[in-house]
Amino acid sequence: MQKRRWRTLGLLRKLLTFAICAIALVALLSAHVHVFSPSTVQKLPDPYKLPTQREIEYQKLSTERSWTQELAPPHLRKAPLPARKLDGASGTSDFDKLWKRPPNRDYICDMVAVAHIINATLVIPELDKRSFWQDSSNFSDVFDEDHFINSLANDVKVIKKLPKELTSATRAVKHFRSWSGVDYYQEEIASMWEEYQVIRAAKSDSRLANNNLPPDIQKLRCRACYEALRFSPKIEAMGKLLVDRMRSHGPYIALHLRYEKDMLAFSGCTHDLSVEEADELRITRENTVYWKVKEIDSTEQRAKGYCPLTPKEVGMFLTALGFPSNTPIYIAAGEIYGGVSHMAALQSRYPILMNKEELASVDELEPFNNHASQMAALDYIVSVESDLFIPSYSGNMARAVEALVRLFDKVEQGTMREGKSLSSRIIEIHRRRQGSPRKRKGPISGTKGMDRFRSEEAFYVNPLPDCLCHKESPVMNSSLIIR
Repeated sequence: MQKRRWRTLGLLRKLLTFAICAIALVALLSAHVHVFSPSTVQKLPDPYKLPTQREIEYQKLSTERSWTQELAPPHLRKAPLPARKLDGASGTSDFDKLWKRPPNRDYICDMVAVAHIINATLVIPELDKRSFWQDSSNFSDVFDEDHFINSLANDVKVIKKLPKELTSATRAVKHFRSWSGVDYYQEEIASMWEEYQVIRAAKSDSRLANNNLPPDIQKLRCRACYEALRFSPKIEAMGKLLVDRMRSHGPYIALHLRYEKDMLAFSGCTHDLSVEEADELRITRENTVYWKVKEIDSTEQRAKGYCPLTPKEVGMFLTALGFPSNTPIYIAAGEIYGGVSHMAALQSRYPILMNKEELASVDELEPFNNHASQMAALDYIVSVESDLFIPSYSGNMARAVEALVRLFDKVEQGTMREGKSLSSRIIEIHRRRQGSPRKRKGPISGTKGMDRFRSEEAFYVNPLPDCLCHKESPVMNSSLIIR
């Protein structure tokens, strides 16, 4: 009887120990996934309060909308947050002029932070009007200018244009050094006030370091990016209309399909194109003065993962991941090169392919036509509101693309079939590439330019590290900073 009692006590001890371990494990995992909770953010003093957009996205994640039951393949039951990766810095002016996105947010946020560091007044940024698309949009066409100015009033004085009394003032055009810290701006740039009243920042890409900055500067960058920068009312209204119409088809994927003429011409990617099409792209590249590299080996580019997936390859990719053919897909892109002929393979697999032009009437889109940056802003809104965002190039896909093309080539050559084998390989290489945030490590020592964002150490790099938010803008051409 005594032995039986001791056995019972021993069993109870084991059960209690197991329960405590389970609770501890759940608590540990919860702390790892959330990093900080919305309730913690609410306790921050107003000047350092992070924007509510992240709180909304946490809500999305926790409620797990019907997408997870209806459309997501088994290995993607929890749809990741839309990768709204903010494209951090190309490192070259060529890329700045190429990427089609709403004006690059992190460039603008860096200039806000720089103005604060050197105690300057910031003139509303100018957007690049000389790029491939010849977009005449101004800052106020894309963003809510008054909201931007008012939101930053406690940190940086922002004005709409240079005052008349300073139009003839002594000024300097300065190329700020890339990836610079606070010391550089406080010592070298701030000292320029002794001679100049106006400083024009000729380049705004990657001018401020990501790491080792004071917390107040990082918080200011976050506020500028996720609170101060808000799309103009007309873009917000049109974006909401597109989202509502897309949502009428059910939960949907936003697919950033980078198969556009400018992208292919710039990158030299001609896989699966005709000789005539390849020649047309080569001529476009040669005739575009500010694209420095003219001779490009397309096969080598593709093998390194520097080419966007073709629409056909995207179809194979989505099928391998297990998405059913009735999945609604929004194409976030400009005009697809080759049009219907190159989209046919993807369309045959996924008939519910939609874009701005199919969701809205000609009259509704008329105010945005011939303004690539504004059209990109609409794509951005629909992508942010999607249940799943999938890029076909760059960001967290770059190294994955490098691996994918080898598999697609095997299918094309007949050495591998579509089906279970291809699907398991693709699922495996994407197991850790689903857009989730992870701790930043920075690039491998010695890497430069775009390689900084292709190195394994730099994957999932958040361009604004302390925000826990990311995102992809017309490009800011230059800023005027005045004292």
